Amino acid sequence: METDMNAPLLAGGASDASEPPPRLPGGPVIGIIGSGDFSRSLAIRLVAGGFRVVVGSRNPSRIPRGLFPDGVELRSQREAADSAERVVFAALYPEHYHTLVGLREQLAGKVLVDVSNAVRLNSRQRSNAERLAELFPKSSVVKGFNVVSAWALQTGAHDGSRQVLICSDCSDSKAELLQLARRLGFSPVDLGGLCASGDIEEAPLLLFPSWGGPMLATFLLFLFFYGYNFLRQVLLPYLDRGQNNFQQLPLVTVNQTLPAVALVTLAAVYLPGLLAAVLQLTRGTKYKRFPDWLDHWLCRRKQLGLLSFLCAALHAVYSMCLTLRRAVGQATQNAAYRQVSTGQSGLGYAALTLSIMHTLFFGWDFAFSPAAYPFYLPPVFLLALVLPCMVLVGRTFLALPCLTSRLAKIRRGWESARHRPPNTQETIEVDPPGACGDV
Repeated sequence: METDMNAPLLAGGASDASEPPPRLPGGPVIGIIGSGDFSRSLAIRLVAGGFRVVVGSRNPSRIPRGLFPDGVELRSQREAADSAERVVFAALYPEHYHTLVGLREQLAGKVLVDVSNAVRLNSRQRSNAERLAELFPKSSVVKGFNVVSAWALQTGAHDGSRQVLICSDCSDSKAELLQLARRLGFSPVDLGGLCASGDIEEAPLLLFPSWGGPMLATFLLFLFFYGYNFLRQVLLPYLDRGQNNFQQLPLVTVNQTLPAVALVTLAAVYLPGLLAAVLQLTRGTKYKRFPDWLDHWLCRRKQLGLLSFLCAALHAVYSMCLTLRRAVGQATQNAAYRQVSTGQSGLGYAALTLSIMHTLFFGWDFAFSPAAYPFYLPPVFLLALVLPCMVLVGRTFLALPCLTSRLAKIRRGWESARHRPPNTQETIEVDPPGACGDV
């Protein structure tokens, strides 16, 4: 079957009468070389997206009947490469790429999609896509779909990861694959040339890439409060009076540390928002970038909120395991358990306020007792309240009508006079009736 190499990927071109499509007349033909799990899942998704699929295998007769959905043709690798109109997926391991060298003529002028992943991080070697491009210089190699799991392909984009990372040195071929990803219901992300393929191949090997900083911060907070409790209640009493409290380390000390960490972490969720608002008020514009550290902090608030909730949940579990608690434990117990959700700003500030009130209600009298300051060290719940109280006071100041109105105008595009070019007339957008910008 002769095909027009210049035909667009998603156009409904006419097909040869000798090879009618299985289900969808006029549907573009896409080839998949390889018959593994990923090939099967990709074929299912392509057929559901309205494409005709030809799967090429070294031994098509050995593929069990019913493994691939109806509408998928099982042929040899050469026949699959010949039948594909424009796009051919290389769904096999990179160490087997050299076995496809005999298909150079069949794949010439076509878009060859590499879906492989890296074996290890920071290998400092050429990517699989770059090696594939060297083997097939007459083909347009595009890196993509490797970050999408076989499960996400079968269940649909809305039930799995929607993001598809794509890169290629050929802009036209990359545009075709971007359009293909959109038709399948995914959200393609253009990462530029094929030099970015190494990062894309290593992406599936990264474990929670956006959680490193929040997890490190939470761990350091835990070490600080746990070390402070150990020093105040275990080590110093043992050195000064010979009192042995080491049995408290596994349960009591941990149970007193978790709510403090949860409370401070919850405050850290809203502190960058306050700092960003102060910067905007000071600068008088929203068109100037925040510092890198603040921008990174703002992008990690969701992770910090979830870690705060995790510490509060662990505190609840530890509390159920303890039958006897010390007075300082009573002061901090359940202080952060009310942090049910930090996704919405109003609910998050309500949780922070309730946590502070709960801690102050149970610990205010103990805070003024001389017995609460052994070795001149304050109780841990007082330390845990410093940052949350600062955040709450800062939020109260920003709620003043004069600051709220100015901040709302800045975020709607208004700029102070020092940021406007000279000899230009000031224009201020007026909020519509019922807008929440002015207080």
